Amino acid sequence: MRGTRLGDRLLHVWTWLVIVWLSSPIAVMVLFGFNDKQSKSNTTWQGFTLRWYGELFEIADLTTALRNTLVIAVASTAVTVVIGTMLGLALGRHRFRGLGATNFLVFAAISTPELVMGASLLSLFVSGNVPRDSVTIIVAHVLFSLSFVVVTVRARVVGLDPSLEEAARDLGATAWGTFRQVTLPSIMPGVAAGAMLSFALSIDDYVVTSFVNGSTVTFPLWIVGAVKTGIPPQVNVMGTLIFGIGVLIAIGNAIAARRRN
Repeated sequence: MRGTRLGDRLLHVWTWLVIVWLSSPIAVMVLFGFNDKQSKSNTTWQGFTLRWYGELFEIADLTTALRNTLVIAVASTAVTVVIGTMLGLALGRHRFRGLGATNFLVFAAISTPELVMGASLLSLFVSGNVPRDSVTIIVAHVLFSLSFVVVTVRARVVGLDPSLEEAARDLGATAWGTFRQVTLPSIMPGVAAGAMLSFALSIDDYVVTSFVNGSTVTFPLWIVGAVKTGIPPQVNVMGTLIFGIGVLIAIGNAIAARRRN
C-alpha cells in the first residue's frame, strides 16, 4: 500500500515537471513581452515595462505580416470546415466504391512530411504558371489541414444515433431541415474542434508557407527573417495575445461542452 502511494506521488510530481517543462517556452515568451530592452537583442532581462503593449503596431511590416496571417487563417479555416464537414459526413455515414482509398488519402495527407508537401505544391504551381501569393497559401493550408477536420467530424458522425434523424423525418422535416436542426447541432463539437485545429495549424505554419508564399509575408516568416537583426518585443506581445485568445477559446469550448453534457 505504501509503495502504491509513493508511486502515485512520484507520478504526480513527474506529471507536473513535464507540464512545467512544456510550458517554459511560453512563459519565457510572455515574460520577455514585458522586457524593457535597451538594444536590438531581446534575450537578456533588463527591466519591467508595459511599453510594448502600447507600441504593439509600431512596426508596419510586422503588423502587415500579422494581418496576412489572420486573413489567411480565417479564409483557409472557413473553406476547410465546409469541405471537411461534407467529406466527414460522407465517410462516416455512407458506404461507396472507393471508400477505402479515400480514407487512405485522408490519413496519408496527415502523415506526409511538410517538406514533401511544400515542395510538391511548389512544383504544381510553377508547372502551372500560377502566381504565388495569398491565394496559393490558402490553397496549401486547406490541403494540409483538411484531413484533420475530416477525421474529427467523421469520428463524431460515427457516434451519432441515426434514430434522431429518422424521427425528424417521420415528423415531416425536410432533408435540409433535418441536417440543420438535428445533424449539424449533433456534430458541431467535432466541427468546432476541427475548425480550431485548422486555424491553429494555419496560423503557425512556416515550412509549407515558405514554399508557396511568393512575396506575401506571414507572421512566422517575418519572425524567422528578423532573427538576424533581433526579434522585437512586439513579437512576444503578439504571441502572448494569440496564445491567450486560444486559451480563452479552449476554455469556452470546454464550458459549452460540459453544459451540453
